[in-house]
Amino acid sequence: MGSRSRERRAEAVQSTNDSSALSKSSLAARGYVHDAFAALLVPGTARRAPLIHRGYYVRARAVRHCVRAFVQRTCAAPGSPRAQILSLGAGSDSLYFRLKTTGRLAEAAVWEVDFPDVAERKAQRIRDTPDLCALTGPFQRGDPGSNLCFESSDYRILGLDLRQLQRLDQALAAAGLDAAAPTLLLAEAVLTYLEPDDAAALIAWAAQRFSNAIFVVYEQMRPQDAFGEFMQQHFRHLNSPLHGLDRFPDAEAQQKRFLQAGWTACRAMDLNEFYRCFLPAEERRRVENLEPFDEFEEWHLKCAHYFILAASRGDSLSQTLVFPPSEMFPRIDPASPSGVFPASVVTGDMQGPGLRRYGHASVLLSPGVILSAGGFGEQEGRHCRVSKFHMLLRYSDFEWKGNQIGSWGTGARWDGRLYHTMTRLSDTQVLVLGGRLSPVTPALGILQLSCVKEDNSSEDPNVTVTKFSPEDSTLSRWRHSTTEVSCENQKYLFVYGGRSVAEPVLSDWHFLHVGTMTWVSIPVEGEGPEGRHSHSACSWQGGALIAGGLGASEEPLSSVFFLKPITCGFLWESIAIQPPITPRYSHTAHVVNGKLLLVGGVWIHSSAVPGVTVIDLSTGLSFEYQIDTTCVPWPLMLHNHTSILFPEEQQLLLLGGGGNCFSFGTYFNPNTVTLDLSSLSARQ
Repeated sequence: MGSRSRERRAEAVQSTNDSSALSKSSLAARGYVHDAFAALLVPGTARRAPLIHRGYYVRARAVRHCVRAFVQRTCAAPGSPRAQILSLGAGSDSLYFRLKTTGRLAEAAVWEVDFPDVAERKAQRIRDTPDLCALTGPFQRGDPGSNLCFESSDYRILGLDLRQLQRLDQALAAAGLDAAAPTLLLAEAVLTYLEPDDAAALIAWAAQRFSNAIFVVYEQMRPQDAFGEFMQQHFRHLNSPLHGLDRFPDAEAQQKRFLQAGWTACRAMDLNEFYRCFLPAEERRRVENLEPFDEFEEWHLKCAHYFILAASRGDSLSQTLVFPPSEMFPRIDPASPSGVFPASVVTGDMQGPGLRRYGHASVLLSPGVILSAGGFGEQEGRHCRVSKFHMLLRYSDFEWKGNQIGSWGTGARWDGRLYHTMTRLSDTQVLVLGGRLSPVTPALGILQLSCVKEDNSSEDPNVTVTKFSPEDSTLSRWRHSTTEVSCENQKYLFVYGGRSVAEPVLSDWHFLHVGTMTWVSIPVEGEGPEGRHSHSACSWQGGALIAGGLGASEEPLSSVFFLKPITCGFLWESIAIQPPITPRYSHTAHVVNGKLLLVGGVWIHSSAVPGVTVIDLSTGLSFEYQIDTTCVPWPLMLHNHTSILFPEEQQLLLLGGGGNCFSFGTYFNPNTVTLDLSSLSARQ
């Protein structure tokens, strides 16, 4: 790589500091963390989205957890050597000031290293801000030509390139860093921006330089799945590509990386595990209620693609003081695959408008017509709540063509709802229940969609919208399910679960009589499922199968329940499954020849990519099938999608899907995909 290219990469990496600093300032302003200094260290302000706040919150708490463990261990005993914190690539971070104001630097000092421009800019910011100078005490800058930009009795800022280890070593020694003193090295989203050889050299240098130290690292991992691919695309677009992820793709590989570099102990975990195991439940509830929030899939995926690591050297410092082994996150990995379902892009759909949306609903009107409505997606060149319908029409075999159409006539218009349900009433009629306009605004009223095609017309069918019962509070919910069930030869729609403005999860259910469009009471016996949303539901033997979902603590569920028809109503039955399945949500489900298929979704208890879980409903045995995306030329995100089953052809259509992928941008699956289920019949 040429010197100019390296300079451009360095400039791009430095720009990530500015964005991160604004996010940390916004985080503090919204009450996620207590940090009076973040706003003082960065010019300007920015109001970040709740998803960004959550992502930066768990990052801040993971790093704080490690720093506190180190400070409490090394500064507790009177007369112990002065502890040292060396922050590599510190940027505009306020760690020193937060520690100083809480009295945690009485027996410790902080050294920070970053690119010279970044370090000098921070030093100048401190010198110009009286509130910051009051905490540092008397200060000075280094000699002309020195790397030392700021120096006080317990705080030093150095402008250095971390790739130049000899200069780094000499400058730190000149700035008073003691190789024998207990030292915490902190690299927060730093190593991954270095070329792999440069990062390896830095890790090995630290192991050789410090005899009694802990190295804490926070950065990205899991590059192989769809979210990981999109994450990497984002950083390549910023000209700051992520390095080394192919060599060290997961927490286990990162642990081996440090152990082989000379560190004597190491533990790494993803941020889902840290959040569940090392933050008190009360604190989690506080954070989860700070802002309206409804991006659970992207929150869990973001946490699954970042790790916190603590490696240690020396007898007096052990990584167990940072992450006690008693705190273990339950890993529930899927069973070994029983087969593969090949995926491919639907022929013909690539020529028409793709279903670039998520949080929508889809219904098979007739064997050759699929109607999708609502959700968040692309429309007229912008991202918004979609108002147009999407019609997928079959022309031959498995060749389909998609088209977007608006509401027709002078009646109601589609109101922009998402996370609703759609149920087919006839070849031309669809019922829409629930949904939301925003996390604090439910979509009120039942909608009926009528799809009418003019005689002898080659045009797509027109869709008219009729609105019923706008004041019906029963359906003030979203992320629920609606399933067709039967009782005493009458057809009902069974509405279960979801969430609302007032309740994070709902556990109630309601029956809508299809013939009269009235809510009715039907006896239901047995202990019902715990409250959940984003679960799956499908009709079976006149009842409903409820599977997975997200529970009250924002943790995925694995339970499967059957609402079984009995003489006087229904009975809840729990289905015992062996081997146990990985808890998941935001998936879809279908029943094929007595087998329940759970398709895609999000889980946090395994690092594997969710495929298709198959449950034999007669025996309770579960099997796992991987989805082979070799023939899909783009990342396939299987959450917030819909799916349509064609049992006779052993095909499953996957429509839409994707999400707002943290700060990396919004991703939509660009085209419809089909899964070939024919290998399932081989197990019959």
